[in-house]
Amino acid sequence: MSGAEQREGEVPVQTEAPDGQCPSCGTPLGQDLSGLRRRYGTRRLDESDLAPTWVEQFATWFADAAAPGSGVVEPNAMVFATADAGGRPSARTVLLKGYGPEGFLLFTNYASRKGREVAENPYGSLVFPWYSLERQVVVCGSVERVSPQRSAAYFRSRPRGSQLGAWASHQSTVLSSRAELERRDAELARRWPPGTDIPVPPFWGGLLVVPETVEFWQGRPDRLHDRLRYHRISDHSPPGADAAADDVAADDVATGWVIERLSP
Repeated sequence: MSGAEQREGEVPVQTEAPDGQCPSCGTPLGQDLSGLRRRYGTRRLDESDLAPTWVEQFATWFADAAAPGSGVVEPNAMVFATADAGGRPSARTVLLKGYGPEGFLLFTNYASRKGREVAENPYGSLVFPWYSLERQVVVCGSVERVSPQRSAAYFRSRPRGSQLGAWASHQSTVLSSRAELERRDAELARRWPPGTDIPVPPFWGGLLVVPETVEFWQGRPDRLHDRLRYHRISDHSPPGADAAADDVAADDVATGWVIERLSP
């Protein structure tokens, strides 16, 4: 019997998949997505709708996203994008743990990919994708570590399992198996049994994204979306760039921010 013949009990090997299908699972490939779209509703965002500061405006929109019935599952979920020293980007979803005039707060393993990248290149961007509201908030700015005291205060507020997990996970490194991770977690649970304090890992803590721009995006029909951006005056582009310095009003100088409308 030649090697090409099928032996009894064997599953035939498909060497060629039908056109347009994955050879291993049969999933359609190369689907035409050009017609996949939705029409945005009639909500709008005018300059007169904005709060005086980005913090107040974010609080209003965050409350809308967190309200029952909003359709937003995790309002504090945000995409955090960073880049290494060579400009190669990466992104991931993380959770917002606080915000205020100083910026947006998250916590992470400083040895993770994002932790290493902001150490090399201390800038980042956040996106809050509130799809069901046809809204997003886009933040760009610098990134800095918070104090160990602030990190420790949050760490102590976390569930015990999450505290152990921060020690068990060598975040962004390659694991040999899931069992390796679970073994570490079990060993740490024995080291710090219930009733004992789990110390803050020295490689773990908070990152603060200090905004230079905060854009509020509202979906509109025909892709003519509303995009209004708070731009820190000290970081404002020179004349001839996004906006001219002469356009900065006295009220903007008082707040330290200028509001700009961007083309959709």
